[in-house]
Amino acid sequence: MDFQYTGKRISGERIKGKIDADTKQLAIKELEKQGLLITRIEETKPWNKDIILNKRVKNKDFVLFLRQYATLIHAGITITDATGTMAKQTDNYALRVALEDMVKQLEQGNSLSNAAGMHSNVFPMLLVNMIHAGEVSGQLDEILNQMADYYEKEYRNKQKVVSALLYPSVVGVITLFLSVFLLVFIVPQFVTMFNSFGEEIPPYTQFILNLSDWVGMFWWVIALFFILLVLLGKSMLRYDSFRYRIDTYKLKFPFLGVLAHKGALVRMTQTLSTLVNSAVPILEAVEITERVVGNRVIKGILHESKETLSQGESITKPMKNHWVIPPLIIQMMQIGEKTGTLDQMLAKAASFYEEEVEQLSNRIKTLIEPLMIIILTVIVGGIISAVVIPMFSMFENLQ
Repeated sequence: MDFQYTGKRISGERIKGKIDADTKQLAIKELEKQGLLITRIEETKPWNKDIILNKRVKNKDFVLFLRQYATLIHAGITITDATGTMAKQTDNYALRVALEDMVKQLEQGNSLSNAAGMHSNVFPMLLVNMIHAGEVSGQLDEILNQMADYYEKEYRNKQKVVSALLYPSVVGVITLFLSVFLLVFIVPQFVTMFNSFGEEIPPYTQFILNLSDWVGMFWWVIALFFILLVLLGKSMLRYDSFRYRIDTYKLKFPFLGVLAHKGALVRMTQTLSTLVNSAVPILEAVEITERVVGNRVIKGILHESKETLSQGESITKPMKNHWVIPPLIIQMMQIGEKTGTLDQMLAKAASFYEEEVEQLSNRIKTLIEPLMIIILTVIVGGIISAVVIPMFSMFENLQ
């Protein structure tokens, strides 16, 4: 158990910290041996904020853990001792709890992959399978370093896609809230003014005034509509057919769909390459990739590939007539199958599409930033001009 304590040194210096002990009394005794006068000590609750906010370990911490873990094992330290050392060293609560339990499992004779598999909230299934491959081949340290490289690349590719989509999303939300604010709070202030002039209001201005009245009266309808839309979407996500359609639209969505498509291809080829390179049997490698690829369209084609492989046919057979797998990947996989270099060909395909993702994300950011500014200007400027321009013409008529 973990205990948080507050105390003083003999010198009078105040100190705070954590200690691991079986009971509170043992924790106090251990701290007193260190010359500390304990003023407060309490058990750390299992609902620590790291568990609530971070069921999976942050990518940066995860990669660092894998590299350090690989270094300890490569240095000849036993897996149990290396795991215990990493448990003491890591600052992430979720990872530390998982590693401490893994030490107990290892001491009871369980394998590292089985022990890691018991903590699926911390260790991804792909990593668990790769650890198993490392245990079988005796190259666990190399496998861990490969997985560190894999998760670094995956994080970079994900960030490229996210950064390309973040700007339009933020500007879109700002535009929506700013438009609603103007319609609900600003535009109504001009209604009395226009009525007092007694002048004829231009059609566009009248439209904005009517829209402002409607939004002011029925804002709850709009809010209720979006809430129902979200609830409906969540309920529909329980159906695989609906999720399949959503994943299809993601890949076919104009312009941004190309980025999502190439990003999914990078994940597929990179994962499959890493597994095959680690001597994981091809059938098992395809099955693992199918589970972690993240897109149901590609998942479906990989499932068909697994079926054809089990029948002794080429992995590319179901891919040839499917739009989701480009001819380049199919050709490179065919060459890899014939020459026994499937992992290398997949790695080359992954590198090619990584560059494509980077170039495309840069282009999207370059093009979409001015486009979103124009949209923001047109919408917000249109609302403001609808009430400001008629005011000038009315003032001119009064002179």
